[in-house]
Amino acid sequence: MIETAQLVQLLESKDAESWRRAMFDLANSVGFEHVMYAVVHSRHQQYENAFVQSNYDPAWRERYDAERFAYVDPTVGHCLISTLPIIWEPDAFASAGGRILYEEASAYGMRTGVTLPIHGPNGEVGLLSLASDTAPGEKFMRDIRRSMADLTLIRDYSFAASLPFAHPAGGEAVPRLTRRELEVLNWVMAGKSSWEISMITRCSEATVNFHLANVRQKFNVNTRQQAVVKAIALGLITPEDRHR
Repeated sequence: MIETAQLVQLLESKDAESWRRAMFDLANSVGFEHVMYAVVHSRHQQYENAFVQSNYDPAWRERYDAERFAYVDPTVGHCLISTLPIIWEPDAFASAGGRILYEEASAYGMRTGVTLPIHGPNGEVGLLSLASDTAPGEKFMRDIRRSMADLTLIRDYSFAASLPFAHPAGGEAVPRLTRRELEVLNWVMAGKSSWEISMITRCSEATVNFHLANVRQKFNVNTRQQAVVKAIALGLITPEDRHR
């Protein structure tokens, strides 16, 4: 069982490095030697913009990023839509991309584990993954069920303690756009006028302009084109979105 002093140490971390060590020590105390913590400011941000801290093998991290495995990783997809943990078992990686991911992760000593979603109060989305080389099976499932309360505490305290490092003071805050604002902004990026967007979205032109005015205000810019440029820079939309 996790000691309260360990959680306090995590919260009292003075810098990112001491926070990392405290988080890794907590994970190790409940039987997980591999840890991945990743958070983005908004669910609309690209994974490449995530605040990531891990002690995974550097070769595996490099391959994971190079192959863009985050886009086929079932644990990542799960965390976008759920608040419940997902336990690593071969069946959880049933898709073609997932099977390749699982086989390669196993080669780096990560055969079993658990991923806990993070959904922050200001729109943050992320995950805490803890893995080990323990063989999958009934014993692992019993152990993970017994430790789930501790794992949830590690997730919650890690997120609270990470905020000064994941959102450094002086860094640019990422505005929260509504789904409709993002939709309208994507059509602006595609070169559509307000009238054309109103036809596509089946709302009035005045409504389209209302959403765009809100976006300009949130970004503190004067034109819709400036808003598009800023949204791309912040990772809220990408040029590839025009073709989806």
